[in-house]
Amino acid sequence: MSHILVVEDEAIIRQSVRRLLQRHNYQVTDVDSLDAAKEQDLNAFDLIISDLRLPGGQGTELVELAGNTPVLIMTSYASLRSAVDAMKMGAVDYIAKPFDHEEMVKAVKRILTESQLTAKPVQEEKLTHEVSKEYPHNGIIGSCEPMLLLFKKISKVAPTDATVLIQGESGTGKELVAKALHEQSRRASAPLISVNCAAIPETLIESELFGHEKGAFTGANTMRQGLVEAADGGTLFLDEIGELPLEAQARLLRVLQEGEIRRVGSVQSRQVDVRLVAATHRNLKDLASRGEFREDLYYRLNVVELHLPPLRERGDDVVEIADAMLSRACEKMHQKPMHFTEEAVQAIRQYQWPGNVRELENAVERAVILADEDEIPASILGIDLSPDRYISPSMKEHLAEDDQFRATDNQPQQGDLSLDDYFVHFVLENEQNMTETDLARKLGISRKSLWERRQRLGIPRRKGK
Repeated sequence: MSHILVVEDEAIIRQSVRRLLQRHNYQVTDVDSLDAAKEQDLNAFDLIISDLRLPGGQGTELVELAGNTPVLIMTSYASLRSAVDAMKMGAVDYIAKPFDHEEMVKAVKRILTESQLTAKPVQEEKLTHEVSKEYPHNGIIGSCEPMLLLFKKISKVAPTDATVLIQGESGTGKELVAKALHEQSRRASAPLISVNCAAIPETLIESELFGHEKGAFTGANTMRQGLVEAADGGTLFLDEIGELPLEAQARLLRVLQEGEIRRVGSVQSRQVDVRLVAATHRNLKDLASRGEFREDLYYRLNVVELHLPPLRERGDDVVEIADAMLSRACEKMHQKPMHFTEEAVQAIRQYQWPGNVRELENAVERAVILADEDEIPASILGIDLSPDRYISPSMKEHLAEDDQFRATDNQPQQGDLSLDDYFVHFVLENEQNMTETDLARKLGISRKSLWERRQRLGIPRRKGK
Protein backbone atom coordinates (compact mmCIF):
# COMPACT_ATOMS: atom_id res chain seq x y z
CA MET A 1 0.00 0.00 0.00
CA SER A 2 1.44 3.35 -1.08
CA HIS A 3 1.95 5.91 1.70
CA ILE A 4 1.09 9.53 0.82
CA LEU A 5 1.79 12.70 2.79
CA VAL A 6 -0.77 15.51 2.38
CA VAL A 7 0.34 19.03 3.40
CA GLU A 8 -2.55 21.50 3.44
CA ASP A 9 -3.42 24.26 5.93
CA GLU A 10 -7.15 24.39 5.07
CA ALA A 11 -8.77 21.68 7.19
CA ILE A 12 -11.71 21.03 4.84
CA ILE A 13 -9.47 20.48 1.81
CA ARG A 14 -6.97 18.42 3.83
CA GLN A 15 -9.70 16.13 5.14
CA SER A 16 -11.29 15.85 1.71
CA VAL A 17 -8.02 14.76 0.08
CA ARG A 18 -7.28 12.32 2.90
CA ARG A 19 -10.66 10.63 2.67
CA LEU A 20 -10.55 10.54 -1.12
CA LEU A 21 -7.19 8.76 -1.11
CA GLN A 22 -8.18 6.41 1.69
CA ARG A 23 -11.23 5.33 -0.30
CA HIS A 24 -8.81 4.27 -3.03
CA ASN A 25 -6.78 2.17 -0.57
CA TYR A 26 -3.89 4.57 -0.03
CA GLN A 27 -2.32 5.05 3.39
CA VAL A 28 -2.43 8.76 4.21
CA THR A 29 -0.67 11.00 6.71
CA ASP A 30 -1.77 14.64 6.75
CA VAL A 31 -0.26 17.77 8.35
CA ASP A 32 -1.29 21.44 8.30
CA SER A 33 1.99 23.36 7.93
CA LEU A 34 5.41 23.32 6.35
CA ASP A 35 7.09 22.95 9.74
CA ALA A 36 4.93 19.92 10.56
CA ALA A 37 5.86 18.36 7.22
CA LYS A 38 9.57 18.90 7.89
CA GLU A 39 9.21 16.91 11.11
CA GLN A 40 8.17 13.85 9.04
CA ASP A 41 10.61 11.38 7.47
CA LEU A 42 9.87 12.48 3.90
CA ASN A 43 11.81 9.62 2.35
CA ALA A 44 9.39 7.16 3.96
CA PHE A 45 6.53 8.36 1.70
CA ASP A 46 5.79 7.29 -1.85
CA LEU A 47 4.26 10.65 -2.76
CA ILE A 48 3.89 14.11 -1.21
CA ILE A 49 0.87 16.26 -2.10
CA SER A 50 1.39 19.82 -0.89
CA ASP A 51 -0.34 23.16 -1.17
CA LEU A 52 1.81 25.80 -2.85
CA ARG A 53 1.38 28.41 -0.15
CA LEU A 54 1.66 27.17 3.43
CA PRO A 55 2.14 28.65 6.90
CA GLY A 56 5.88 28.98 7.24
CA GLY A 57 6.81 29.02 3.55
CA GLN A 58 6.27 27.55 0.09
CA GLY A 59 5.29 23.93 -0.51
CA THR A 60 8.02 23.72 -3.12
CA GLU A 61 10.58 23.75 -0.28
CA LEU A 62 9.65 20.11 0.25
CA VAL A 63 10.97 19.16 -3.18
CA GLU A 64 14.61 19.42 -2.15
CA LEU A 65 13.97 17.90 1.27
CA ALA A 66 12.03 14.96 -0.18
CA GLY A 67 14.93 13.61 -2.21
CA ASN A 68 13.60 10.94 -4.59
CA THR A 69 10.02 11.19 -3.31
CA PRO A 70 7.84 12.90 -5.97
CA VAL A 71 5.97 16.08 -4.97
CA LEU A 72 2.59 17.05 -6.43
CA ILE A 73 1.75 20.71 -5.88
CA MET A 74 -1.81 21.94 -5.26
CA THR A 75 -2.45 25.59 -6.01
CA SER A 76 -5.50 27.83 -6.06
CA TYR A 77 -3.45 30.27 -8.07
CA ALA A 78 -3.84 28.33 -11.30
CA SER A 79 -1.82 30.64 -13.44
CA LEU A 80 0.77 29.52 -15.92
CA ARG A 81 3.40 31.35 -13.89
CA SER A 82 2.79 29.49 -10.61
CA ALA A 83 2.63 26.14 -12.40
CA VAL A 84 5.86 26.78 -14.27
CA ASP A 85 7.63 27.96 -11.12
CA ALA A 86 6.56 24.82 -9.25
CA MET A 87 7.75 22.56 -12.05
CA LYS A 88 11.07 24.42 -12.34
CA MET A 89 11.71 23.85 -8.66
CA GLY A 90 11.33 20.11 -9.15
CA ALA A 91 7.67 19.33 -8.58
CA VAL A 92 6.58 16.32 -10.59
CA ASP A 93 3.25 17.96 -11.48
CA TYR A 94 0.66 20.46 -10.25
CA ILE A 95 -3.11 20.43 -9.85
CA ALA A 96 -5.36 23.47 -9.57
CA LYS A 97 -7.89 23.97 -6.78
CA PRO A 98 -10.77 23.38 -6.77
CA PHE A 99 -9.84 20.07 -8.31
CA ASP A 100 -12.03 17.24 -9.56
CA HIS A 101 -11.77 14.08 -7.45
CA GLU A 102 -11.28 11.86 -10.48
CA GLU A 103 -8.55 14.18 -11.72
CA MET A 104 -6.72 13.94 -8.41
CA VAL A 105 -6.93 10.13 -8.29
CA LYS A 106 -5.69 9.81 -11.90
CA ALA A 107 -2.76 12.12 -11.18
CA VAL A 108 -1.79 10.15 -8.05
CA LYS A 109 -1.97 6.79 -9.86
CA ARG A 110 0.09 8.09 -12.79
CA ILE A 111 2.79 9.60 -10.59
CA LEU A 112 3.11 6.50 -8.41
CA THR A 113 3.30 4.23 -11.46
CA GLU A 114 5.99 6.36 -13.10
CA SER A 115 7.91 6.53 -9.86
CA GLN A 116 7.92 2.74 -9.51
CA LEU A 117 9.01 2.23 -13.11
CA THR A 118 11.92 4.62 -12.79
CA ALA A 119 13.04 3.49 -9.35
CA LYS A 120 16.74 2.61 -9.07
CA PRO A 121 18.11 -0.35 -7.09
CA VAL A 122 19.69 2.06 -4.64
CA GLN A 123 16.29 3.60 -4.03
CA GLU A 124 14.80 0.17 -3.37
CA GLU A 125 17.58 -0.58 -0.92
CA LYS A 126 16.91 2.71 0.85
CA LEU A 127 13.20 1.99 0.99
CA THR A 128 13.87 -1.43 2.49
CA HIS A 129 16.06 0.21 5.10
CA GLU A 130 13.36 2.73 5.96
CA VAL A 131 10.73 0.03 6.24
CA SER A 132 12.95 -2.05 8.48
CA LYS A 133 13.38 0.97 10.75
CA GLU A 134 9.66 1.67 10.91
CA TYR A 135 8.61 -1.95 11.35
CA PRO A 136 10.91 -3.65 13.86
CA HIS A 137 9.81 -7.12 12.71
CA ASN A 138 8.62 -8.03 9.24
CA GLY A 139 5.48 -9.61 10.64
CA ILE A 140 4.31 -6.41 12.31
CA ILE A 141 2.38 -3.86 10.26
CA GLY A 142 1.18 -0.56 11.63
CA SER A 143 1.47 3.18 11.25
CA CYS A 144 -1.09 4.46 13.77
CA GLU A 145 0.17 6.47 16.73
CA PRO A 146 -0.05 3.64 19.33
CA MET A 147 1.91 1.28 17.06
CA LEU A 148 4.60 3.84 16.26
CA LEU A 149 5.00 4.40 20.00
CA LEU A 150 5.24 0.64 20.48
CA PHE A 151 7.92 0.37 17.78
CA LYS A 152 9.91 3.10 19.48
CA LYS A 153 9.74 1.31 22.82
CA ILE A 154 10.76 -1.99 21.22
CA SER A 155 13.81 -0.35 19.66
CA LYS A 156 14.82 1.04 23.06
CA VAL A 157 14.28 -2.03 25.22
CA ALA A 158 15.31 -4.78 22.76
CA PRO A 159 19.11 -4.28 23.06
CA THR A 160 18.88 -4.64 26.85
CA ASP A 161 18.31 -7.73 28.98
CA ALA A 162 15.37 -6.15 30.79
CA THR A 163 12.37 -8.37 31.48
CA VAL A 164 9.38 -7.32 29.35
CA LEU A 165 5.66 -7.80 29.98
CA ILE A 166 3.49 -7.57 26.85
CA GLN A 167 -0.15 -6.68 27.55
CA GLY A 168 -2.80 -7.17 24.89
CA GLU A 169 -6.00 -8.93 23.95
CA SER A 170 -5.92 -12.40 22.45
CA GLY A 171 -5.05 -12.38 18.78
CA THR A 172 -3.28 -9.01 18.71
CA GLY A 173 0.14 -10.45 17.81
CA LYS A 174 1.99 -10.58 21.14
CA GLU A 175 4.30 -13.33 19.89
CA LEU A 176 5.38 -11.13 16.97
CA VAL A 177 6.41 -8.45 19.46
CA ALA A 178 8.40 -11.05 21.41
CA LYS A 179 10.15 -12.09 18.18
CA ALA A 180 10.96 -8.46 17.41
CA LEU A 181 12.49 -8.02 20.87
CA HIS A 182 14.59 -11.15 20.39
CA GLU A 183 15.74 -10.34 16.86
CA GLN A 184 16.93 -6.88 17.87
CA SER A 185 18.76 -8.09 20.97
CA ARG A 186 22.32 -9.27 21.46
CA ARG A 187 20.80 -12.74 21.88
CA ALA A 188 19.47 -12.89 18.31
CA SER A 189 21.82 -15.73 17.35
CA ALA A 190 20.70 -17.81 20.37
CA PRO A 191 17.37 -19.65 20.57
CA LEU A 192 13.97 -18.07 21.17
CA ILE A 193 11.85 -20.57 23.09
CA SER A 194 8.11 -19.88 23.05
CA VAL A 195 5.79 -21.47 25.59
CA ASN A 196 2.01 -21.14 25.82
CA CYS A 197 1.38 -21.58 29.52
CA ALA A 198 -2.34 -22.14 28.94
CA ALA A 199 -1.70 -25.08 26.60
CA ILE A 200 0.29 -27.22 29.05
CA PRO A 201 -1.58 -29.33 31.65
CA GLU A 202 -1.04 -28.05 35.19
CA THR A 203 0.45 -31.39 36.26
CA LEU A 204 3.15 -31.17 33.60
CA ILE A 205 3.97 -27.46 33.57
CA GLU A 206 6.88 -27.63 36.03
CA SER A 207 8.42 -30.59 34.24
CA GLU A 208 8.06 -28.86 30.87
CA LEU A 209 9.58 -25.60 32.06
CA PHE A 210 12.31 -26.81 34.41
CA GLY A 211 12.95 -30.40 33.31
CA HIS A 212 13.11 -33.52 35.45
CA GLU A 213 15.51 -36.22 36.54
CA LYS A 214 15.07 -39.88 35.73
CA GLY A 215 12.64 -41.46 38.18
CA ALA A 216 11.37 -38.12 39.50
CA PHE A 217 7.79 -39.31 39.00
CA THR A 218 5.89 -42.14 37.40
CA GLY A 219 6.69 -42.20 33.71
CA ALA A 220 9.95 -40.24 34.03
CA ASN A 221 12.06 -42.95 32.43
CA THR A 222 14.80 -40.58 31.27
CA MET A 223 16.27 -37.26 32.29
CA ARG A 224 14.70 -34.37 30.41
CA GLN A 225 15.93 -30.83 29.90
CA GLY A 226 13.33 -28.13 30.56
CA LEU A 227 12.38 -25.28 28.22
CA VAL A 228 13.99 -22.68 30.49
CA GLU A 229 17.30 -24.51 30.26
CA ALA A 230 16.85 -24.91 26.50
CA ALA A 231 16.63 -21.12 26.22
CA ASP A 232 20.01 -20.64 27.97
CA GLY A 233 21.82 -17.75 26.31
CA GLY A 234 18.67 -16.72 24.46
CA THR A 235 15.14 -15.55 25.14
CA LEU A 236 12.28 -17.35 26.86
CA PHE A 237 8.82 -16.18 25.81
CA LEU A 238 6.02 -17.18 28.19
CA ASP A 239 2.67 -16.49 26.56
CA GLU A 240 -0.45 -16.31 28.76
CA ILE A 241 1.68 -16.21 31.88
CA GLY A 242 -1.44 -15.40 33.90
CA GLU A 243 -2.37 -19.09 33.59
CA LEU A 244 0.84 -20.28 35.27
CA PRO A 245 0.16 -22.22 38.52
CA LEU A 246 1.40 -20.68 41.77
CA GLU A 247 3.96 -23.47 42.34
CA ALA A 248 5.53 -22.85 38.95
CA GLN A 249 5.47 -19.10 39.61
CA ALA A 250 7.70 -19.62 42.67
CA ARG A 251 10.21 -21.55 40.57
CA LEU A 252 10.12 -18.89 37.85
CA LEU A 253 10.75 -16.17 40.42
CA ARG A 254 13.96 -17.94 41.42
CA VAL A 255 15.06 -17.94 37.79
CA LEU A 256 14.60 -14.19 37.65
CA GLN A 257 16.18 -13.49 41.04
CA GLU A 258 19.08 -15.95 41.10
CA GLY A 259 19.46 -17.02 37.48
CA GLU A 260 19.21 -20.69 38.40
CA ILE A 261 16.85 -23.62 38.00
CA ARG A 262 16.37 -26.97 39.68
CA ARG A 263 14.99 -29.89 37.74
CA VAL A 264 12.07 -31.78 39.25
CA GLY A 265 13.54 -34.55 41.41
CA SER A 266 17.00 -32.96 41.56
CA VAL A 267 18.85 -31.57 44.59
CA GLN A 268 21.28 -29.54 42.51
CA SER A 269 20.70 -26.14 40.96
CA ARG A 270 21.92 -25.08 37.52
CA GLN A 271 22.83 -21.59 36.37
CA VAL A 272 21.02 -20.25 33.33
CA ASP A 273 21.35 -17.01 31.39
CA VAL A 274 17.86 -16.29 30.06
CA ARG A 275 16.11 -13.11 29.01
CA LEU A 276 12.43 -13.41 29.93
CA VAL A 277 9.60 -11.94 27.86
CA ALA A 278 6.08 -12.61 29.15
CA ALA A 279 2.66 -11.87 27.69
CA THR A 280 -0.91 -11.94 28.92
CA HIS A 281 -4.39 -10.72 28.11
CA ARG A 282 -5.28 -10.65 31.81
CA ASN A 283 -4.70 -7.93 34.41
CA LEU A 284 -1.89 -9.42 36.50
CA LYS A 285 -2.13 -6.67 39.10
CA ASP A 286 -5.77 -7.54 39.77
CA LEU A 287 -4.90 -11.24 39.86
CA ALA A 288 -2.16 -10.50 42.39
CA SER A 289 -4.57 -8.53 44.60
CA ARG A 290 -6.87 -11.58 44.65
CA GLY A 291 -4.03 -13.97 45.46
CA GLU A 292 -4.23 -15.69 42.07
CA PHE A 293 -0.80 -14.45 40.98
CA ARG A 294 2.33 -13.85 43.02
CA GLU A 295 2.75 -10.15 43.67
CA ASP A 296 6.55 -10.40 43.88
CA LEU A 297 6.65 -12.15 40.50
CA TYR A 298 4.39 -9.51 38.98
CA TYR A 299 6.80 -6.72 39.95
CA ARG A 300 9.74 -8.77 38.67
CA LEU A 301 8.00 -9.24 35.33
CA ASN A 302 6.80 -5.67 34.96
CA VAL A 303 10.19 -4.02 34.45
CA VAL A 304 9.11 -2.74 31.04
CA GLU A 305 5.46 -3.00 29.98
CA LEU A 306 4.46 -2.92 26.32
CA HIS A 307 0.81 -2.43 25.44
CA LEU A 308 -0.35 -3.91 22.14
CA PRO A 309 -3.58 -2.14 21.11
CA PRO A 310 -6.54 -4.13 19.82
CA LEU A 311 -7.28 -3.97 16.11
CA ARG A 312 -10.37 -1.78 16.62
CA GLU A 313 -8.16 1.00 18.04
CA ARG A 314 -5.63 0.99 15.19
CA GLY A 315 -7.57 2.99 12.61
CA ASP A 316 -6.56 2.36 9.00
CA ASP A 317 -3.92 -0.16 10.05
CA VAL A 318 -6.61 -2.80 9.71
CA VAL A 319 -6.90 -2.16 5.95
CA GLU A 320 -3.13 -2.30 5.49
CA ILE A 321 -2.95 -5.56 7.45
CA ALA A 322 -5.85 -7.02 5.46
CA ASP A 323 -4.12 -6.17 2.16
CA ALA A 324 -0.91 -7.84 3.32
CA MET A 325 -2.83 -10.91 4.46
CA LEU A 326 -4.69 -11.03 1.14
CA SER A 327 -1.45 -11.06 -0.84
CA ARG A 328 -0.02 -13.75 1.41
CA ALA A 329 -3.18 -15.88 1.23
CA CYS A 330 -3.32 -15.66 -2.57
CA GLU A 331 0.30 -16.77 -2.81
CA LYS A 332 -0.21 -19.56 -0.29
CA MET A 333 -3.25 -20.92 -2.13
CA HIS A 334 -1.74 -20.42 -5.59
CA GLN A 335 -4.45 -17.94 -6.55
CA LYS A 336 -4.12 -14.97 -8.88
CA PRO A 337 -3.81 -11.59 -7.13
CA MET A 338 -7.08 -10.33 -5.63
CA HIS A 339 -8.33 -7.07 -4.19
CA PHE A 340 -11.11 -5.91 -1.88
CA THR A 341 -14.04 -3.94 -3.22
CA GLU A 342 -14.62 -0.48 -1.76
CA GLU A 343 -17.59 -1.89 0.17
CA ALA A 344 -15.37 -4.62 1.63
CA VAL A 345 -12.72 -2.07 2.63
CA GLN A 346 -15.34 -0.03 4.48
CA ALA A 347 -16.65 -3.15 6.22
CA ILE A 348 -13.13 -4.12 7.29
CA ARG A 349 -12.49 -0.61 8.57
CA GLN A 350 -15.75 -0.38 10.54
CA TYR A 351 -15.98 -3.86 12.05
CA GLN A 352 -14.86 -4.17 15.69
CA TRP A 353 -12.77 -7.37 15.18
CA PRO A 354 -13.18 -8.84 18.67
CA GLY A 355 -10.81 -11.66 17.66
CA ASN A 356 -8.26 -9.07 16.47
CA VAL A 357 -5.61 -10.02 13.89
CA ARG A 358 -6.35 -13.73 14.20
CA GLU A 359 -10.01 -13.17 13.28
CA LEU A 360 -9.03 -10.90 10.40
CA GLU A 361 -6.64 -13.50 9.01
CA ASN A 362 -9.34 -16.18 9.13
CA ALA A 363 -11.80 -13.86 7.36
CA VAL A 364 -9.31 -13.06 4.59
CA GLU A 365 -8.36 -16.68 3.99
CA ARG A 366 -12.03 -17.69 3.92
CA ALA A 367 -12.76 -14.94 1.39
CA VAL A 368 -9.92 -16.08 -0.89
CA ILE A 369 -11.30 -19.61 -0.87
CA LEU A 370 -14.89 -18.53 -1.60
CA ALA A 371 -14.20 -15.75 -4.12
CA ASP A 372 -15.31 -16.46 -7.68
CA GLU A 373 -13.44 -13.52 -9.21
CA ASP A 374 -10.42 -11.39 -8.41
CA GLU A 375 -12.65 -8.99 -6.43
CA ILE A 376 -13.55 -9.78 -2.82
CA PRO A 377 -16.92 -8.30 -1.82
CA ALA A 378 -17.98 -7.64 1.76
CA SER A 379 -20.58 -10.41 1.59
CA ILE A 380 -18.02 -13.24 1.66
CA LEU A 381 -15.86 -11.90 4.46
CA GLY A 382 -18.11 -13.74 6.91
CA ILE A 383 -18.30 -10.91 9.43
CA ASP A 384 -21.37 -9.70 11.27
CA LEU A 385 -22.14 -6.19 10.06
CA SER A 386 -25.10 -5.55 12.37
CA PRO A 387 -24.85 -2.35 14.45
CA ASP A 388 -24.34 -4.21 17.73
CA ARG A 389 -21.08 -5.67 16.39
CA TYR A 390 -19.60 -2.19 16.13
CA ILE A 391 -20.09 -1.58 19.82
CA SER A 392 -17.19 -2.45 22.10
CA PRO A 393 -17.73 -4.83 25.03
CA SER A 394 -17.20 -1.98 27.51
CA MET A 395 -19.88 0.10 25.83
CA LYS A 396 -22.31 -2.83 25.78
CA GLU A 397 -21.69 -3.33 29.49
CA HIS A 398 -22.40 0.31 30.21
CA LEU A 399 -25.56 0.29 28.14
CA ALA A 400 -26.79 -2.86 29.83
CA GLU A 401 -26.42 -1.13 33.19
CA ASP A 402 -28.11 2.07 32.05
CA ASP A 403 -31.74 2.13 33.14
CA GLN A 404 -32.58 4.63 30.46
CA PHE A 405 -31.95 1.97 27.84
CA ARG A 406 -34.20 -0.60 29.41
CA ALA A 407 -37.58 -1.19 27.86
CA THR A 408 -40.37 1.11 29.03
CA ASP A 409 -43.73 2.07 27.68
CA ASN A 410 -42.23 5.20 26.17
CA GLN A 411 -38.80 3.93 25.11
CA PRO A 412 -37.76 1.47 22.44
CA GLN A 413 -35.81 -1.70 22.99
CA GLN A 414 -32.06 -1.53 22.48
CA GLY A 415 -32.41 -3.48 19.29
CA ASP A 416 -34.44 -0.60 17.80
CA LEU A 417 -31.64 1.88 18.38
CA SER A 418 -28.94 2.54 15.78
CA LEU A 419 -25.23 2.74 16.47
CA ASP A 420 -25.44 6.51 16.18
CA ASP A 421 -28.21 6.55 18.80
CA TYR A 422 -25.98 4.61 21.18
CA PHE A 423 -23.07 6.94 20.50
CA VAL A 424 -25.02 10.17 20.97
CA HIS A 425 -26.64 8.96 24.18
CA PHE A 426 -23.39 7.73 25.68
CA VAL A 427 -21.43 10.91 24.89
CA LEU A 428 -24.12 13.31 26.11
CA GLU A 429 -24.62 11.36 29.33
CA ASN A 430 -20.93 11.05 30.19
CA GLU A 431 -18.98 13.95 28.68
CA GLN A 432 -19.36 16.10 31.83
CA ASN A 433 -17.70 13.47 34.00
CA MET A 434 -15.24 11.88 31.57
CA THR A 435 -12.31 13.13 29.53
CA GLU A 436 -12.15 12.62 25.78
CA THR A 437 -9.60 9.86 26.35
CA ASP A 438 -11.90 8.07 28.79
CA LEU A 439 -14.88 8.45 26.44
CA ALA A 440 -12.91 6.97 23.55
CA ARG A 441 -11.66 4.10 25.70
CA LYS A 442 -15.18 3.23 26.90
CA LEU A 443 -16.49 3.36 23.33
CA GLY A 444 -13.64 1.18 22.10
CA ILE A 445 -12.47 3.75 19.54
CA SER A 446 -9.57 6.18 19.14
CA ARG A 447 -9.73 9.86 20.13
CA LYS A 448 -9.55 10.71 16.43
CA SER A 449 -12.58 8.53 15.67
CA LEU A 450 -14.43 10.11 18.59
CA TRP A 451 -13.76 13.57 17.21
CA GLU A 452 -14.80 12.57 13.68
CA ARG A 453 -18.08 11.09 14.91
CA ARG A 454 -18.74 14.22 16.97
CA GLN A 455 -18.36 16.28 13.83
CA ARG A 456 -20.54 14.00 11.74
CA LEU A 457 -23.34 13.81 14.31
CA GLY A 458 -23.18 17.47 15.31
CA ILE A 459 -22.15 16.92 18.94
CA PRO A 460 -19.88 19.85 19.88
CA ARG A 461 -17.13 19.24 22.35
CA ARG A 462 -17.76 21.03 25.65
CA LYS A 463 -15.40 23.87 26.42
CA GLY A 464 -12.73 23.04 28.92
CA LYS A 465 -12.68 19.32 28.01
